[in-house]
Amino acid sequence: MTTALSIEADPYILPLPEPDSPVVMDRWISAGNTHPNSLYSEDIWSLGPLTDNPGDSIHKINLRKCPATLRSEVRRVLWVLINGELRPTYIRERGFQNRTRDGVTSMRDNIIQWMKFARWLDRQGVSQLSDCTMEHWKAYAAKHASGCTRGHALAILRWLSDMWAFDQLSASPCGITRPPWEDEGIDDYLPAETGEAGGENKTEPLDPTVIGPLLTWSIRLVEDFSGDVLAAWAERRRMHARVKSTKTTREGLAALKSYLLPLINSGAPLPATVSRLHGVTLAHHYVTGCSRTQVQTIVARRGLHRLAAQRPGPSPMQVPVTGRIEGRPWREFMDYEETPILVRHLATAAAIVILYLTGMRSQEARSLRSGCCPDPQPNPDGSMPRHLIRSRHYKNVRDFDGHHVSVGEERAVPWVAITPVVNAIRVLECVVPKGELLFSSTHHDIVSQRRHHGALKRATLDRRVEDLVSWINQEATAQGLPAQRVPEDPHGNLGLSRLRRTLAWHIARRPGGLVALAIQYGHMRTALDARTSAGYGSRERRGFHGELDVETALAAAQTAARLRDATAAGEKISGPAARRAIVGAASMPSFEGALTTPKAAAKFLERDGLVLFDNPDSFLICAFKRDTALCDPDPGATAPNQFACQLGCGNAVRTDSHARAAREHADRLDAKAAKVPEPLGNRLRRTADHFRALADAHDSAAQPAEEIA
Repeated sequence: MTTALSIEADPYILPLPEPDSPVVMDRWISAGNTHPNSLYSEDIWSLGPLTDNPGDSIHKINLRKCPATLRSEVRRVLWVLINGELRPTYIRERGFQNRTRDGVTSMRDNIIQWMKFARWLDRQGVSQLSDCTMEHWKAYAAKHASGCTRGHALAILRWLSDMWAFDQLSASPCGITRPPWEDEGIDDYLPAETGEAGGENKTEPLDPTVIGPLLTWSIRLVEDFSGDVLAAWAERRRMHARVKSTKTTREGLAALKSYLLPLINSGAPLPATVSRLHGVTLAHHYVTGCSRTQVQTIVARRGLHRLAAQRPGPSPMQVPVTGRIEGRPWREFMDYEETPILVRHLATAAAIVILYLTGMRSQEARSLRSGCCPDPQPNPDGSMPRHLIRSRHYKNVRDFDGHHVSVGEERAVPWVAITPVVNAIRVLECVVPKGELLFSSTHHDIVSQRRHHGALKRATLDRRVEDLVSWINQEATAQGLPAQRVPEDPHGNLGLSRLRRTLAWHIARRPGGLVALAIQYGHMRTALDARTSAGYGSRERRGFHGELDVETALAAAQTAARLRDATAAGEKISGPAARRAIVGAASMPSFEGALTTPKAAAKFLERDGLVLFDNPDSFLICAFKRDTALCDPDPGATAPNQFACQLGCGNAVRTDSHARAAREHADRLDAKAAKVPEPLGNRLRRTADHFRALADAHDSAAQPAEEIA
């Protein structure tokens, strides 16, 4: 009766569980969660009922890792941790900002520390949690909160405090004493500051020499080879199903012998596979037209396990090869045994394309489902709007009461998908059924098709990226393209988290690149006020805008080098800034090799009037000078607003190449105008005439560089 009254008076107090009580109370299990719930009396507890994020692993608590003398009490406190809510007063005192219940990952970290503490207490001869004294707390803190960073030590002490706080929420507390730092202040129990930047993200971006070929091959797999790989995968599954469904008949045996015996007797290679049991052996499912039993019988009688290992050969399928590399077919034929490997690499390549060209977090990409990026409907004028990706995000998602929401929530602003991303999603939609997770663990377990939970986990995808790199390097060598190999990254393995920290230079260098980058990464404030977004991906050693300055400076240096080479080859130049452009191009040698640090890049870009920016969409070079720029640059800007390039600007420069490109673009617009409705066609023709007029103006005014100088 007393317990019931206390629970009624204090809603934060939880009743004592029974042996057959569920580990997770119903109130915390979402409607769509189907993971089995453990019982309180069991020694292995699953946290699956709290896990709704398809990219998360199902964590388990092994109570056998807790000393037997303390196990019943620790079990009770753990159950309260899983089902209880910290008091608002406790939350406010620690500045946790409404964090009344954490997610599974935070619970796991807490539990790991509690288990370590329980084992330490056992070694000290403590058999009840109530016997833990102030001296025990202090000794444990001195041993385990030293030798690590101040931030990690703070986390350890807070986890230990939580053990005391959650014990207070049980109808029958274990009597854990209040840790001394709760009364004395926590600073004296923490190691000294080391001078490290607080909150610095130390994740290194991928080296440019790595991301270049990795992205090239990933897009090549998705756009050039996916048709062949998916067709081969469909044929392989058809062959596999046919073998499983074919019954034993005399006709089947005759067909089997007519296929295999000539190969055996002639000494020709046999279609081989690698079996876990037999090693290299005959590819059973490749041999169709007969039953599986008949194949197994002839393999055993003829010793084909040994023979196939001695004479392993390919397993060509009747699938046309359409993909090309350097103008030639990338495969002589699609191989039955290689196909599952290619499907796995194709899915990994699609993941790289999606992650790198959107800036999604790994867990967001792994929660995408088939149908997340529908084809948009044409606008009334016939133009096509952008593809949008609807996705969920999970970081810091909490409900009104401060409870962590494992299922996340849909992003308020969808991701904008450029064409390579759309193509990657379409490829994945061919691998998984409609409505399924694009990275479903079950459907990406290509060979075994085991029923795994949710999406591929981050560690699995990280391993698959490394496997893809190995395949790329083998393929580059086999195709005679050694320059397209992916080198080793100076900072180690190519984890998926590093993709988001890698500047999308191919976007940043385009006109309006900063806007495009902002759209791709879901941060429009980057376009509105570049420097206010300095916190994005910030790192003490290498901030986002520092990287952007380096890439911008390198792009400008390349533009200057191209202009210098073009004029040296006899191309003429025109435009009000032609003289400045020639001077800027001539001054480049002193800067070569010196633009790889943000500081040097920023200094290079400050040379107002002498830095050259290529703008291929406007068919010109901008010799950027703030005072004469018509693109309305910000005060102190060191680069033009290339997306707002204006006709008649005093910074414009054109070469013969720009004039030719303008005419070719005009021809393409005329060709397109002939295939669209008349109003849109007329507008395209007017635009084409505009570009031809620019080219004509160049031809009439252009001069050799030596005459201008």
